[in-house]
Amino acid sequence: MDVLTVSGVRDRLGKALFSHVAGPDGPANRARIHDTPGPRWFGAERPIRVVHGDASMFIGGLRALLLQSLHPLAMAAVAAHSGYRGDPWGRLQRTSTFLAVTTFGTAEDAGVAVERVRAIHERVKGVTAQGEPYWAADPHLLEWVHVTETDSFLRAHERFGARPFTAADYDGYVADTAKVATALGVPDPPRTRAELEARLDAYRPELRATPECRATARFLLVQPPLPLAARPAYALLAANAVTSLPEWARRLLGLPRVPVFEEAAIPFTGHVLTRVIRWSMNR
Repeated sequence: MDVLTVSGVRDRLGKALFSHVAGPDGPANRARIHDTPGPRWFGAERPIRVVHGDASMFIGGLRALLLQSLHPLAMAAVAAHSGYRGDPWGRLQRTSTFLAVTTFGTAEDAGVAVERVRAIHERVKGVTAQGEPYWAADPHLLEWVHVTETDSFLRAHERFGARPFTAADYDGYVADTAKVATALGVPDPPRTRAELEARLDAYRPELRATPECRATARFLLVQPPLPLAARPAYALLAANAVTSLPEWARRLLGLPRVPVFEEAAIPFTGHVLTRVIRWSMNR
C-alpha cells in the first residue's frame, strides 16, 4: 500500500468518525471553538484538555452511559425525554459539542452552553413507572451524571490514554471537571480522585437495574444503530467499556465475566482501537 493510499484511508476514516461524533455542524463548531480569541475556562496545560482531547473518550463515554443507566431516576429522565433511541447520533453530537465548548472554547461560549443545558434540565421532569418523581435539574441527579462521566473518562484515559498521567494529574482532572459541574448546578462536586471514588460509592444503595436500564444496555451493546461494516470495531469498543466497569455494576447489568479473555485479549483491542482513532483524527 503506497503512501497516498494510506493517507486517503486515514483521511476518509477520520472524516467519517468526526462526522458521526460532531454532526453536520462539526467543522463550523470546531473552527469557532478553537479559533475564536478570548479567555478560556482551562489553560492549555490543564489535565481536562488532555483527557477530553484523547481517543480514550470513545470508550469512556460508553462506560459512562452504562453506569448512568443504573440510577432509576436518571434513567427514567433519559428514557422519557432524551430521544436517545430515535436520535442517538444527535444526542452524541450535542454531548460531544458541549464537552468541546466547555473544555476548549471561550469562557463566554462555555457559559452560554451551560445555560442552555440548565434550561433544558429545568423542563425535564416526570414520574417513574414506580411512582417516583424525577427532575433533571435535581442537584443530586446532576451529581450522579457528573461523577459517572468523570470517573469513566478518567479510567478510560488511565488505561488507553496517549499521554501517561501522574496521580496529581488525575486529581487535577477531577478538579477541572468540578468547575463545569458547579456551573451546571452541582453544589459541591468532588475535587480529588479519592473524593470522586467515595462519592460514587455513596450512590450505590440507590442503584438498580430497571427494565429501562436493561433495555438501554441492550441498545448500546447489542443493537447499536450502526452499519454492519462498523459493528465489529464497535463491539470491541463496547467490550472494553464493559470490562472497565466496576464488578458491582456488571452484576447489576447482568454482564458476565470471561476472565482469561478479558485479561489478555480485550485490553489489547482497546489499545489498537484508540491508536487507530488517534491516527485517523489527529491530523
